[in-house]
Amino acid sequence: MANGQQITKLNVSCSKEEEETLGKQGYQFINVNLNEGTSGNRVLLWFKKECGQSPVTRIQFSFNDQMKSGLADAGYELINRDLNAGVSGDHIFLWYFYGSTECDIPIVDLAMSKDAREEPALLQNGWERLGIDLNRNAGGNFIYLWVQRAKPSYIREITATVDFTSDKHMFELGYTRVDEDTNRGGRGNYVFLWYRRTTDKKQALTALEVSTSLQEQVKLQKEGYTILSVDLNKGTSGEAVYAWYQKKGCESQIQAMVLLINSDAWSEYKKAGFHIIEKNLNKGNNGWIIYIAYN
Repeated sequence: MANGQQITKLNVSCSKEEEETLGKQGYQFINVNLNEGTSGNRVLLWFKKECGQSPVTRIQFSFNDQMKSGLADAGYELINRDLNAGVSGDHIFLWYFYGSTECDIPIVDLAMSKDAREEPALLQNGWERLGIDLNRNAGGNFIYLWVQRAKPSYIREITATVDFTSDKHMFELGYTRVDEDTNRGGRGNYVFLWYRRTTDKKQALTALEVSTSLQEQVKLQKEGYTILSVDLNKGTSGEAVYAWYQKKGCESQIQAMVLLINSDAWSEYKKAGFHIIEKNLNKGNNGWIIYIAYN
């Protein structure tokens, strides 16, 4: 892939004046309002593809102040524009990174989805959905940013964190954080899943599962799954919930993992033949019903 076809810079506009400025600076925009379905400002994502410049390899988001420090300390670039400008939702900021680990595969294209019906086709075509609804707590459409990479890639490792102390280290190791709290609405710890990518099929995970009871844990252990020893429901009144993975066989390599918080997406992903693990990550509390899906 030629360098000129890789994304080298990102920006955000929250006003007509900013749109005009970025247009003059040679940026292109994605024609989807990140505040779609709300009464807020028109917010657009802009990008540049420049020859001879380093490619962007990772994009993350923050929706609270604790999420920011690990990103800043690990050298991520902040775009200081609230993606929920003009509405009462979470203050969401975009961060991007020029990485050089083996997990860093250049991003060559960007897309937005604003309807659950658009998501399965993007996933089937090799796009990777980033974790956060860009209208988080603002009402309006569920809006997700998708990235396409220079080469096909697979998930080779997953892990989870229950606080923010190790964020800098995780980013430095090449992990991408799924920027949605698995305890959303459950009043527990901020719990995040993370993954690392590889271009080597042989290193890819082959299956994911979730347990919400001791019986399920015993069953998955017998089936050869490995537990991720972090309770995805930590700090809530709910059941202990664990993610599990397999890394054997080569019949199906996992290319993408998403958290489904939009109930409209459940049937769309099912219809398209994706693996949906219908075990609620918030089982036993009053938080959002969240499922893991993967392909």
